[in-house]
Amino acid sequence: MFIFLIIVITLIAAIMVFLVLIQSGKGGGLAGIAAGGATTQILGARQAPDVLEKATWILAALFISLCILTNFVIDRGQQQRSIIQQGAQQQQQPLAPLPQDAQATPDAQAAPQPPAPDQN
Repeated sequence: MFIFLIIVITLIAAIMVFLVLIQSGKGGGLAGIAAGGATTQILGARQAPDVLEKATWILAALFISLCILTNFVIDRGQQQRSIIQQGAQQQQQPLAPLPQDAQATPDAQAAPQPPAPDQN
């Protein structure tokens, strides 16, 4: 169901982008280019912008509604944790003590001393 809603939202977004681009704004937009002005011939001079505007508003409302609905459809079967939550959980767990044979004298664990520089 979640994947289906994402696909529908994507299709609505693509259609809405197309509708916004073919609307004529103050500068003319792409409406004159689309089908050689056939939108005004088919729907009339004033009816085309009204239909395109209403379709854009309807698709925008549907887009927002589906985006909100998608949040409720997400599968919550598995508990999702962020990296920050996982890191906090690891910090809260106490460290296990080292086994006896891994514990050594401080001299054995010390880093080797670098050789002294030659003083000639």
